[in-house]
Amino acid sequence: MKAREFEKQLDDNAVTAAIREAEAGTSGEIRVFIASGEPAEVLAAAQREFDRLGMNRTPLRNGVLLYFAPEIRRFAVIGDEGIHFRCGPGFWEAVARDMETQLKAGRFQDAVIAGIRSAGVELCRHFPKHPGDRNDLPDGIVRG
Repeated sequence: MKAREFEKQLDDNAVTAAIREAEAGTSGEIRVFIASGEPAEVLAAAQREFDRLGMNRTPLRNGVLLYFAPEIRRFAVIGDEGIHFRCGPGFWEAVARDMETQLKAGRFQDAVIAGIRSAGVELCRHFPKHPGDRNDLPDGIVRG
């Protein structure tokens, strides 16, 4: 599958709205990245994007990146140390599981939104929003 075919199925407004809804009850940050190339190692590429996007600089270290490499049909879920400390590896597995079924069925928009919602539930549980919390990172899809 080509990245543009994946992207054709994505409604930027719906994805952005899902991110805003998921972040409404948390201080955590969720971002979606769509790679245009074929990274040799998806997890390493996702970590590089996580750092490049400044997701490792949130106050509570609670950013989550949903990284998609549609050209090679792979994805990764990357989170910062605050999330990993509180949630453990089960968090990543649950988010990935929620997306994988949809991806295999070719429902890419549903997969992205499922991942956002799944991450949002856990972020709200472990990092509830407090007075004065602000949105530290943009909510739209990042393409690269």
